[in-house]
Amino acid sequence: MQPMSRSSAPSQRQLRVGELIRRTLSEVLARGDVHDPDLNRMSITVGEVRTSPDLKVATAFVLPLGGDHAEEALAALRRNRGELRRVVGKKTQLKFTPELRFTLDETFDRMDETRRLLADETVRRDLAAPDGDED
Repeated sequence: MQPMSRSSAPSQRQLRVGELIRRTLSEVLARGDVHDPDLNRMSITVGEVRTSPDLKVATAFVLPLGGDHAEEALAALRRNRGELRRVVGKKTQLKFTPELRFTLDETFDRMDETRRLLADETVRRDLAAPDGDED
């Protein structure tokens, strides 16, 4: 086994476990398998799950449908993290089920900002300008 440095990319195992947990959490939330009516009436997207190198902590990046009531969704997920962990453990049959943490997925906000910048007339002009160094 290779030692991991702090700046190294996630291992294949981390990526596999993260994706397994992401799919399972998405399924559990979509089907309403948690005994919390507040959580079950929300549509929550699980964009990504990142695991710690030792696989003891899994951070789920989530966003409620439409981005509305994000803090309420986070509170409901955090309130139900124990039950979610048990359900994920049962469905994934991992030897050790990581502690689940939830944070807002800001990917869509960054994509919107990128689109806004690319639509800006000055940026479009700069992108379309010929290089000028071709002689």
